[in-house]
Amino acid sequence: MIKNDTFLRACRGEATEYVPVWYMRQAGRSQPEYRALKEKYSLFEITHQPELCAYVTRLPVEQYNVDAAILYKDIMSPLPAIGVDVDIKAGIGPVIDNPIRSLADVERLGEIDPENDVPYVLETIRLLTKEQLTVPLIGFAGAPFTLASYMIEGGPSKNYNKTKAFMYAEPKAWFALMDKLADMTIRYVKAQIRAGASAIQIFDSWVGAVNVADYRYFIKPTMERIFTALRDENVPLIMFGVGASHLAKEWHDLPLDVVGLDWRLSIREAREMGLTKALQGNLDPAVLLAPWEVIEERVKQILDEGMAHEGGYVFNLGHGIFPQIKPETLKRLTAFIHDYSAKRKG
Repeated sequence: MIKNDTFLRACRGEATEYVPVWYMRQAGRSQPEYRALKEKYSLFEITHQPELCAYVTRLPVEQYNVDAAILYKDIMSPLPAIGVDVDIKAGIGPVIDNPIRSLADVERLGEIDPENDVPYVLETIRLLTKEQLTVPLIGFAGAPFTLASYMIEGGPSKNYNKTKAFMYAEPKAWFALMDKLADMTIRYVKAQIRAGASAIQIFDSWVGAVNVADYRYFIKPTMERIFTALRDENVPLIMFGVGASHLAKEWHDLPLDVVGLDWRLSIREAREMGLTKALQGNLDPAVLLAPWEVIEERVKQILDEGMAHEGGYVFNLGHGIFPQIKPETLKRLTAFIHDYSAKRKG
């Protein structure tokens, strides 16, 4: 049962007593308890065991006192259900053995039935929201461009040349793939909400590789369809990508509630660009390896900018936590954000 709804109110642009905070990749990576689990289990093995996955998801809430939990899983989780042979390889990331090369490959993709294909994801959400959490649970999905980039490249890429070449050279196949992935995303996310997720974040991690004109033509109509379909669920919808400051206004146009920013665009700059919706972000996670005095100075600046305008604001990092960041730093940071913002708002 949700006792602390500060995060949800901020997402809706409502008044809050302090600035709420959660951290991307807060579940795992830097936590010793998680690293001990990873010596025994792979990511997919953890996510297939609801009790274990729920434990990993709620651990940062208990340790850091953050205002929201985010479901521990990977954006690749729904892809096997539609016929994508994906494996998460240590030190590499997602690797796909049957990459998309043609319209025929796209047409072979199936449809997801979440209750039958990913029941463990939904059971994890039910466990957390009915029994374990007192803060909102954020569900999530990968956006079609980012999922397509893995499916076309066959794994991580530095430049997404194959993906963009496919987009330009095979527009019919590209839009067919966007439609397939949009259908999958809508079904998958709606199932997460039905199971108990209180908010949804769509990660378009690699869409920063695309310019504004191409985004508007090749990608934005698909995102419009996804967010329009999810609006009826009446939960806050968040958009986030990396290195995509040039797309912030495009996201702001979509029927969503919160625009997530990385550290390349400040909160103040985003407001000056005309973004009036709630914002989330955007400390560079590398700052968390600096001395506390440096961290505090940077965080104060971001908080001051976040609280300076009408419209909601949620503190977060501009990308995910990495393993070298100490849990005690995150705990101290959360307490500082709550305390400093409460005094400023008071």
